[in-house]
Amino acid sequence: MHQIVGDIKVESKENRNLLVTVLLNIFISFAELAGGIFSNSLALVSDAIHNFSDGLAIAVTYISIKISNKQSNQANTFGYKRIQILAALFNAVTLIAICIFLLFEAYQRFLNPEPIQSIPMFIVATIGLIANIIGVFLLKDFSSGNLNIKAAYLHLIGDSLSSVAVIVGGLLIYFYNLQWIDPLITVLISIYIIKETYHVLAETYSILMQASPKSVDINIIRDEIKMIAGVNDIHHVHIWSLTDQMIHFEGHIELSKDIKISETQEIYCQIKKLLEHRHGIHHITLQAEHNFCQEKHLVSPTNLC
Repeated sequence: MHQIVGDIKVESKENRNLLVTVLLNIFISFAELAGGIFSNSLALVSDAIHNFSDGLAIAVTYISIKISNKQSNQANTFGYKRIQILAALFNAVTLIAICIFLLFEAYQRFLNPEPIQSIPMFIVATIGLIANIIGVFLLKDFSSGNLNIKAAYLHLIGDSLSSVAVIVGGLLIYFYNLQWIDPLITVLISIYIIKETYHVLAETYSILMQASPKSVDINIIRDEIKMIAGVNDIHHVHIWSLTDQMIHFEGHIELSKDIKISETQEIYCQIKKLLEHRHGIHHITLQAEHNFCQEKHLVSPTNLC
């Protein structure tokens, strides 16, 4: 009961921090947009668009976490937790699309340089940096355990770095009149964000394709299960992630002799204990059989028994 109460507190804090981060991003977006228009800074306008897209993405994350906590039902027997993966995919694709747009705008600015007012650019970027750093600290503790929070956290790190770059650009323009530094900053920020977002996109794609998690070695699992007394082999194995935190396992257990169903329970318990403690797999479905399946590949190419 204590653990359940603790989880509820953590969840509540996670949601509250996400909501505060959304509000911070909205504030930053409007401040930077106004400052960018006033100072004629593409980097600042780009950062405003970037922050607004991040705010939207984090808002989607917040909503998806709320939805994912709904209980499973007959229509959705797995529940709604996978909506977090869809949200993470949306976040990553949206951010990459924004970066491509910014790269195009920077190219246009390289061809047609425009004068920039560096002081408003510096002041507004500094405000944005402070707000982004606050957001980073709000999400830091939750970023390692949730793919969605990780995506939002990366958004904010990118925002913080882009604010630093805009601040440096404002100083260089003020002291050295380097107008071309503005689109250059935009290019560097965009390339960095695309690079970081790619990893989230790749992991999200892997989960949606129901690929086996990289942390799990199916051959090692087979060797360990075969060492359990009464088990000859295991075949027709499926391992996939429902979310970045929930790994599912199912397989057919080939028993060494024909025994009663009640006698298989001890074997089931040993296998489940093995999978839970050594491999972090907690949702396990096993089918015991004895000389039943003709095809006994570890991973069945036809999914037929």
